[in-house]
Amino acid sequence: MSASDIRQKFLDFFGSRGHAIVPSASLVPENDPTTLFTGSGMQPLIPYLLGQAHPEGKRIANSQKCFRAEDIDEVGDNRHTTFFEMLGNWSFGDYWKQEQLPWLFEFLTKEIGLDPERLYVTVFSGGEGIGEDAESIAIWKKIFAEEKIPVEYAKMGSEEAGALRGMKRNERIFGYEKKNWWSRAGAPEKMPAGEPGGPDSEVFYEFTSVEHKPEFGMHCHPNCDCGRFLEIGNSVFMEYKKKEDGSFEKLAQRNVDFGGGLERITAASNDDPDIFEIDVFEPFRQIFIGEQESVRSARIIADHLRAATFLLADGVRPSNKGAGYVLRRIIRRAMIHSQKSTIKENLLALPKDILLRLLKEVIRIYGSAYKELPENQNAILVAFEQEMDKFNLTLQRGLREFDQRFPGMQAQDLKSGESYEPFVVGQKVGKGAFDLYQSFGIPREEIKELLENRLYVFDEYEFEDEFKKHQNLSRTASAGTFKGGLADHSEKVIRLHTAHHLLLKALQIVLGPHVKQRGSNITGERLRMDFSHDAKMTDGQKAEVERIVNEKIAEDLPVIRSEMPLEEAEKLGAEHEFGQKYPARVSVYSVGPKTATQKDPQFAKAFSIEFCGGPHVANTGKIGKFKFGKEEASSAGVRRVRGTLE
Repeated sequence: MSASDIRQKFLDFFGSRGHAIVPSASLVPENDPTTLFTGSGMQPLIPYLLGQAHPEGKRIANSQKCFRAEDIDEVGDNRHTTFFEMLGNWSFGDYWKQEQLPWLFEFLTKEIGLDPERLYVTVFSGGEGIGEDAESIAIWKKIFAEEKIPVEYAKMGSEEAGALRGMKRNERIFGYEKKNWWSRAGAPEKMPAGEPGGPDSEVFYEFTSVEHKPEFGMHCHPNCDCGRFLEIGNSVFMEYKKKEDGSFEKLAQRNVDFGGGLERITAASNDDPDIFEIDVFEPFRQIFIGEQESVRSARIIADHLRAATFLLADGVRPSNKGAGYVLRRIIRRAMIHSQKSTIKENLLALPKDILLRLLKEVIRIYGSAYKELPENQNAILVAFEQEMDKFNLTLQRGLREFDQRFPGMQAQDLKSGESYEPFVVGQKVGKGAFDLYQSFGIPREEIKELLENRLYVFDEYEFEDEFKKHQNLSRTASAGTFKGGLADHSEKVIRLHTAHHLLLKALQIVLGPHVKQRGSNITGERLRMDFSHDAKMTDGQKAEVERIVNEKIAEDLPVIRSEMPLEEAEKLGAEHEFGQKYPARVSVYSVGPKTATQKDPQFAKAFSIEFCGGPHVANTGKIGKFKFGKEEASSAGVRRVRGTLE
């Protein structure tokens, strides 16, 4: 079964059960400072899980495009990818476990055709003052019994305990503690105050052709990493929120948050544990499998080009920081691996035409489901080609630097039978190798080959040491840097968030209607906005913007939230962020006038109108005095401004 078939079947299945089908959010998250990318289906929905009404109602479903940068170094095996699609359905205070688990089982077995005998499930076994999920256990027992499948429950506790105990005859339901608790932060003890989470129930597919490998544990069990079992879906029953004292309290509503990896479900439907054998990777198999030095390189190329295509479509551009740095890294890794088979002879022979052709294939395969791909095809190809050309120049400089740092005899120049020690040319190389990796983007495995070809010893331990130091410095530096969105929902942040709306409109009045928001970051200390404008602001312009904002604050204008069809909001000229996708019904905030209502034509008198999920103050008079701060260039054609409140 194709991935496209399964995606459509999922949306049709839950659509017929009262779910509104909403579009995927952008890979670049809005109002979420916790991450550079959208990494799960629930991430854009946090406000609704916490109680805010969703414009489309209490039941929604979609296929969310996701990117997880932390998986980059794992790509190359048969199951890790950076980009993936997450099928999701949600209940915001509506249905609960009794509906969710039977629906999921029906979808997997009846719609997709998975053999029920191959399905195993896990549940929360209890912990952190919250008891075992007896309700889910009872529901699963009933589901399997109706299929006439013998079913017993086994309490594992941890993955380590599961490896020691193994699986007994007729056991179909397994209880784990931390592994079956879901929050964005992970296990219960890692959750910050205010973070929602709850017990979950995962479904695993068994690949009977895969034999357990002892290096992954004494015995196999559903959460074993040997490859015999593959998680294909996770129903999170989100009903708790972490308190300041570390305990948990119930949310105002009980939520269902389901996520199922589309690629994984497709692999299960084909009974093949290799994710890269599903249909969406067919163009890559035709070009690379059999021609590349290793299957691993082909998988890296396939994953990275697919991810790069979607990131470029959502407005990310290669750069040296943030999301742009990650995009640059995956493009360059794909380029290096695309000529893996000839890397020892000619590191500069990069097959640009093949990579561009594959980008077009990604757009063709996904274009009907994600319209932003064909709509931005030219921009995607141009940006990718520019980065390839830039990397070729960087790589040439890197190789010249390598020649200067590590001169020596080539291994092939040694006389036959001549004995030698690597240290005759140079000592172990670790820090120097990392400098090349960091400065020029040459992957470590290629640096290692180049060094060994000149009879140096690649010091893996020192390289790793330098790598960890760099990661720690990056984390420290990024703590106060631009990440986008709201730091929290404190009073100070809410006041600055409302001032942000006034600032954008004031910039448009002073500089012109071409000004559009290109990113934002708001903490309790200041707001920060990126906006489209190609010239430095004069002191007079800054003063006028500040005057307008404070004038509207002094007028004590009402701030009103409305829900309306997307088309209506667009006709009103409501501002919205570049690259962001919106559902059929949207939340809109208007500022003023004092006589405003939520109906047209009152919107025509509003000072500003924006697509926004909130939160905001009720009246601008609550904001305080606005102070225009530093204004500087952010990137080509984009300026960055800061503002504070007194």
